[in-house]
Amino acid sequence: MNKAAIKILEEWDPFNIGEDGYDTETADVVAALQGIDDPSKLAKVIQQVYEHSFLQWIPFEKCVEISYKLIAIKFEAKCIV
Repeated sequence: MNKAAIKILEEWDPFNIGEDGYDTETADVVAALQGIDDPSKLAKVIQQVYEHSFLQWIPFEKCVEISYKLIAIKFEAKCIV
């Protein structure tokens, strides 16, 4: 699950700096994903993590989109096990 979530976050590239520019943020979001099942709560974490690192704001709607993808991966992994 973590590898799939990391891939989704790397491909997202919200600030167009390249897939390799978000290692710390990706790790923080994947760690948060472990304990969050609500897309809105995860979106808020995503927004805060990226805003803190880059001092740029991401619209909440974009964070919600990516959070739904991440939570879908999480629940898919739970169903496989």
